[in-house]
Amino acid sequence: MSRKLFGTDGVRGTANTFPMTAEMALMLGAAVGRYFRNEHSGVHRVVIGKDTRLSGYMFENALTAGLTSTGMNVLLLGPVPTPAVGLLTTSMRADLGIMISASHNPAADNGIKFFGPDGFKLSDGVEAEIEAMVEEGARPAQPGNIGRARRIDDGRFRYQERVKSTLPPGLRLDGIKVVVDCANGAAYKTAPEVLWELGADVVTVGTDPNGLNINDNCGSTKPAAAAEAVRRHGADVGLCLDGDADRILMIDENGRVADGDQFMALLASRWAEEDRLKGGTLVATVMSNLGLERFLGDRGLRLERTKVGDRYVVEAMRAGGWNLGGEQSGHIVMTDYATTGDGLMAGLQFLAEMVRTGKKASELAQSFARVPQLLKNVRYGAGPLPLDADSVKKAIADAEGMLTGKGRLLIRKSGTEPLIRVMAECEDEALLSQVVNGIVAEVEAVA
Repeated sequence: MSRKLFGTDGVRGTANTFPMTAEMALMLGAAVGRYFRNEHSGVHRVVIGKDTRLSGYMFENALTAGLTSTGMNVLLLGPVPTPAVGLLTTSMRADLGIMISASHNPAADNGIKFFGPDGFKLSDGVEAEIEAMVEEGARPAQPGNIGRARRIDDGRFRYQERVKSTLPPGLRLDGIKVVVDCANGAAYKTAPEVLWELGADVVTVGTDPNGLNINDNCGSTKPAAAAEAVRRHGADVGLCLDGDADRILMIDENGRVADGDQFMALLASRWAEEDRLKGGTLVATVMSNLGLERFLGDRGLRLERTKVGDRYVVEAMRAGGWNLGGEQSGHIVMTDYATTGDGLMAGLQFLAEMVRTGKKASELAQSFARVPQLLKNVRYGAGPLPLDADSVKKAIADAEGMLTGKGRLLIRKSGTEPLIRVMAECEDEALLSQVVNGIVAEVEAVA
C-alpha cells in the first residue's frame, strides 16, 4: 500500500494540520498499541518522550488516550533526547517506545517516531501495517483492561548515566572549555549536566526553551551562534545538537564547523586502528562527501552507502553486522552503545579523543579534504510533484551528462518537509554551480 502518514522518520508535519492533528495522534496511538500489545504478557507497556515544542503536550495526551484505550500502560518521560527513548524502551522492558519531535524542524512542526521493543526504529514494512490499522479503525480494550498512565521522573538521569558509561573508566574532561548548543530542545538540561559532571567548563547556548524557540537560530542547523560563543569565550570546542539531540555538528577552537562526515572519518580511522571497526566498514548515506569515501579507501576501509535517513543507515548496519554509521547532517550511530543516532554520546567520543591525543579540536575535526559539494533546497506547494515535470527531467538529464566522469548528482524529495533537495559534487566549482542552479531554476519554475 502507498504510505500517506509515514515519511523518512515517522510521521511529521505542521501541528494541527494533517497528519499532525490530535485526532490522528489518537488514532495512531490506538493502532500502534494494538500492533505491539504483547498478548503473552500480563504487562503492556509503552514509554513516551518528547522535545520542548508547545504542541508536544497535545500529542502526548492524544497518544496516551489512544494507547490506554487498547490496554497499553503509558510511561511518560517528559523532555528527553530521542536516543533516551530507544534506551529506555529496552531497559524498562516496554513493548514500544515513542518520541514526539520534529527534530531539526521549526517549532510549528512536530512528529511522532516509533521504536520497537528492541529499541530500534520501525521498518517500512511495520509502518505500512500500522498505517493500514489506522485506516481500519481502533479495537478498544474491555473496560476492565484499559491501560494506566504515569510520569517517570528519573528517565533523563538513567539516560545520562548510560551516556557517561560509554567513556573509558576514569576519563575526565578537566581543563576543557566546551560550548554546548542544545537548540532550546530536548537536551537543554541533559547535555550541560553530563559535560559538567565529567569535569568540563561548560558554556551554554540554546538552553532556555519556551515551547516556540526550538531550533530558532541555534542548534545543528544554525551553528553560527555557537561558533560565535566559542570564539567569544575562548572555548576549546563546541558541540551543536539539534532539537531532539540525535545529531551533532562539531565546532573547533577557531569557530570552524565540521559536519558528520568529518566526525565519522575520525572515529572510523580510530576504531580501525584499535580493531574495533567491524568488517572494516562505515555506513553512511548517498549524501556523504566523496572525500570521505576516498579517505576510507586510502586506509583499506570501505563506505557502504544507503538512502537518506538514519534508520536506513541502522538497518544496513544491522544487516551487515557493522557497528559505525551516520549521516553528513550529524547523525552518528554507534550500535555498540545505542540503537539510534546520539549527538551527546558522539560529542563525548570526540572529547575523549581530544583527551587521549592532546590534540586541538581543529586537528581532529578536519580528517579529509572535501570534494566541493553544493546543496540547494526548493520548497514546493500543493499540486504535481516538480520532479515529474518534463522540463525538470530534461534539466536533470542534461546535468548528469555534464557531470559524467567529473562528479555526481543527487536529486531527491525530502521525507520530512515539502522540499526538493538538489545536490552535486564536482572538483570544477564553476560546473558544479552551473548544474545545480540550472536544475533549481527549473524546479522553481514549476513548484
